[in-house]
Amino acid sequence: MTRSSRRNAGRSARTPPRKRARRGPRVVAAGKIAIRGSWRLVRLQFKRSTKTLGVRFAVVALAAAPLVACSSGPSAPDDSTYIEELSAARAVKDTAFREGPDSPIPAEKRDAILPLPYYPIDPNYAVPAVLRLAEERPVFEMLTSSGEPRRMQLVGVLEFTLHGETRSLGAFVEDGANQVTRLFVPFADQTTGKDTYSAGRYLDIYSTTTGYYTIDFNAAYNPYCAYNATFECPFPPSSNRLATEVRAGEKAPPV
Repeated sequence: MTRSSRRNAGRSARTPPRKRARRGPRVVAAGKIAIRGSWRLVRLQFKRSTKTLGVRFAVVALAAAPLVACSSGPSAPDDSTYIEELSAARAVKDTAFREGPDSPIPAEKRDAILPLPYYPIDPNYAVPAVLRLAEERPVFEMLTSSGEPRRMQLVGVLEFTLHGETRSLGAFVEDGANQVTRLFVPFADQTTGKDTYSAGRYLDIYSTTTGYYTIDFNAAYNPYCAYNATFECPFPPSSNRLATEVRAGEKAPPV
């Protein structure tokens, strides 16, 4: 037996590796599935639904930034178009998860899990935020569902006001990322392990050049491992655990 064939025989005898659920921009994002055409449509629809909110909140955040620590901030606009388009995007995601060849939900569980459960869409959970950049983008080893750490760089801390109090969440990219086009924001809150998935939820936030953002918790989604234990998903760090309920976004799937 050649050296190459011995190596191949050794590989085939090993246990198949866990599927790695990558964050935001990568192929199998935890919650961003590799059904490329279908998920592109979901993201396109969601970008359209949040575009108006993003512009409004960027202006509001710029004006209100010095007052964030002592003010509950402005209420989100009651945008019926935003609600309709986000609802439509959720329906497209359900279809992709049911029919797509790379759905993270095993076929035998789709009838029980789909449609995905959500809190009612509430524009008040779309809040302005300011990104305080980290000086050197320190590297964190983020724990994952497989026990293997994932190396992530801290881009900065998003500061915002929710439920009348100033709060913050760290924003990350994978270690080695050359460009920051989207921020990965894993978080837990006081619904975690109750109404929402026990390992936390994720947000993907498109980068801006101004440092002002909209955090829309209506867009919070579950990692793949919420549906399928064969995926490896990063857990939110302790610094990203909010001491309040975030009753927006995706709920825990049925057991």
